Amino acid sequence: MSPLVSSMMLSSVAAGTIIAASTHHWLLAWMGLELNTLAILPLLATSHTPRAIEATTKYFLIQAAASSMLLFASILNANLTGQWDITQLTTQPAITMLTLALMMKLGLAPMHAWLPEVMQGTPTQMAFIMATWQKLAPSALLLQTAHTLHTPTILSLALLSTLIGGWGGLNQTQLRKLLAFSSIAHLGWMMSIITMNTDLMLLTLTIYIIMTTTMFSIILTSHTKSLKDMTMMSSINPTMMILALLTLISLGGLPPLSGFAPKWLILTELTTWHLPAMATLMALASLLSLAFYIRLGYLTSLIIAPNTNMTKLNWRLKPNHPTLTTTLTTTLTMMLLPITPLLLLT
Repeated sequence: MSPLVSSMMLSSVAAGTIIAASTHHWLLAWMGLELNTLAILPLLATSHTPRAIEATTKYFLIQAAASSMLLFASILNANLTGQWDITQLTTQPAITMLTLALMMKLGLAPMHAWLPEVMQGTPTQMAFIMATWQKLAPSALLLQTAHTLHTPTILSLALLSTLIGGWGGLNQTQLRKLLAFSSIAHLGWMMSIITMNTDLMLLTLTIYIIMTTTMFSIILTSHTKSLKDMTMMSSINPTMMILALLTLISLGGLPPLSGFAPKWLILTELTTWHLPAMATLMALASLLSLAFYIRLGYLTSLIIAPNTNMTKLNWRLKPNHPTLTTTLTTTLTMMLLPITPLLLLT
C-alpha cells in the first residue's frame, strides 16, 4: 500500500473515531463508527496473507453486526421518544441492544472471541491499533450513556471479562494473542466502574493505553512475536529486556508501578459502593492475568539464553533503536503512581 493511501486510511480512522466520540446525535455516532470500520479494513489486509484476509473478514462481520444493532437501537429509541440525543436513551430494549453492540465492538466477554483471532492475524502495528485506538469510540459512547446502563448486568460482564481474559491468556504462546486477552481483562476492570465513577474509568483506560503502547513499542523494537522470541531478548537487547519486565509487572497491577493505581482505586470505589463481594472476586480474577504476566517476565529476564554451538536459533532482524514514543510511554508506565491523587483531582 502506498504511503498516500495509508495516510488517507489512517486519517479516516482518526476522523471516524473523533466524530463518534464528540457527537451527541446517534446517527452521526453511527456514521463515525462506520467510517472508522471501513477505513481500517484495507489496513488490516495489507500483508495479503490468508491469515490476514481471514482476520479482516472476521473483523468486518463482527463490526457490521454491532453497527447494525446500534443503528436499530437508536432508531427504536427515536421512534418511541422522538429524539436522537445520545444522553437521553430511555427505552429499555434500546439500552440493552446498545450495551451489547458496544460490548461487541470493544471485545468484552462473552462477545470477545473475535479479538484474539483478529489481533493474531494482522501485522503487529495493526494489532497495536486494535488494542488501543479502536477502544476509544465505543468507550466514549459508553461514557455518555453510563447513567442509563443496567449496573448488575455491567458488573456481571465485567467480572466475566476479567475471568476469561486471565484464563484465556494462560495457555498462549503468541504475544499478540496474549495481549488480546490482556485487553479483555483490562476492559473488565474498566466496565466494573463505568456506572459508578466515569472519571476513574477514563483514568483506567488512559493508563491501559499507555502500558499497552509501551509493550507494543518494545515488541516492535525487538522484533519479537512469541514467547520463544522473548527468551532471547536478554542476549540481544538487555535494555529492552528490563523495560519489558517492568512493563509486564505494571500490566499485572503490582506496586509501585503505574498499573497498580487503577486497580487499587477501582477496588476502593467498589468497596465504597458496598460491593465487597464484587471487589473480592475482581481481585481474585486478576490473579489469573498476573500469572501469565509473571510467566512472560520470567521467560524474558530469568532464563539464560541458549549459547551452545548445538542450539538452534531463530534468524532475527537487527533491533530497532527506541523511539521517543517508547521512552515517553515507558516513563509513564513506571512513574504515574505517585501523582495519582493529582490525576483524580484534575
